[in-house]
Amino acid sequence: MNSLFFENSIPNSELTARKAVRNRDLRTSYFRDTTAIIHSYPFRRLKHKTQVFFSPHNDHICTRIEHVMHVASIAATICRALDLDADLAWSIGLGHDLGHTPFGHVGETILSSMKKEEGGFKHEIYSLRVVDYLANYGKGLNLTYAVRDGILNHCGEKFEQTIVPDPTVKDLSLIKNRENYPATWEGVVVRMSDKIAYMGRDFEDALQLKIIERGELSEDVQGVLGSSNSEIINTLVNDLIAVSLETGEIGYSGNVFNAMIKLKDFNYERIYKNPRLSSYHSYFERVLTTLYNYLKDLFEAAGEDPAIYKAENNFLAARFCDYYEKMKHFYEDVDGGTQNLVFDYIAGMTDNYALSCVNEIMIPRKFEYQFNEIFLNEQD
Repeated sequence: MNSLFFENSIPNSELTARKAVRNRDLRTSYFRDTTAIIHSYPFRRLKHKTQVFFSPHNDHICTRIEHVMHVASIAATICRALDLDADLAWSIGLGHDLGHTPFGHVGETILSSMKKEEGGFKHEIYSLRVVDYLANYGKGLNLTYAVRDGILNHCGEKFEQTIVPDPTVKDLSLIKNRENYPATWEGVVVRMSDKIAYMGRDFEDALQLKIIERGELSEDVQGVLGSSNSEIINTLVNDLIAVSLETGEIGYSGNVFNAMIKLKDFNYERIYKNPRLSSYHSYFERVLTTLYNYLKDLFEAAGEDPAIYKAENNFLAARFCDYYEKMKHFYEDVDGGTQNLVFDYIAGMTDNYALSCVNEIMIPRKFEYQFNEIFLNEQD
């Protein structure tokens, strides 16, 4: 296969462009983006963010950081087969979910309800905000255009049989919906790989948690795709590579795509909408709403006065004060005010941190210690 078959039509100089020029080093432009993402705080927090199943005591259930690594490795494999840039695919894959909320898509839905006046919350768009501004204390990661474009336009919820790039250079900051496609072939591959990575894995995680049984998946789906995560990934990857090389578009054969849609429908009906998962939704909503209202009221009362935050006698108030002090320049000089301050802080939380914080503001540690001291004094 001639590599020109999938050659990106946008000049490389535009695809590798950054907001701030950086001197070259031994790394390629896209591998340099990968290292910037891996060393960022938002990436590190993904290890404690839900993918689908909130299961903090089961180390074998997929977390968000595992998911992005699965996407990156699948996309890089496909790109190597199509003679595309695996470094670019790897970087987009690792960065595509940096804007995901605590508690997975449930958390995204909850936060979206808080921003109705602004068109809701979309993690793809928010991921771009994270890499452009919020990471590195308001400085961003200074990623290349191609990686930023791939992150913004990865949309893993739309299922297309075939995709080709939209080879136009856009002002990515103006995109506020999920209607655009990536500008590169590698970005398209990541968009497809996102679905390959989560469908089989979600199925296997649901089996392990005994939410479903393997026999519930129809035989016609298992006969085409397989009945395990490894088989499903193998079928989808090999089919996509073969069809893409044959047609010049990134896509699947009709038979495999139809089976994929049936698996998607099964997962949505039997897993994502399962009462054992949805029963937590109202609980997570109370957690995030409580935290948002608490921090919003606290900031309105305290502003820049550290003493008021300290008087709260909890770590959440102290950490939020520290966050504001470090990010103040960004909100005042770039973001046009502090209207997004509390929302950004909540959206960046891990599951465990959110739960710990809501417990802390309901029963501050100092309050607990005071009662311990009373008890000990009574024993004396």
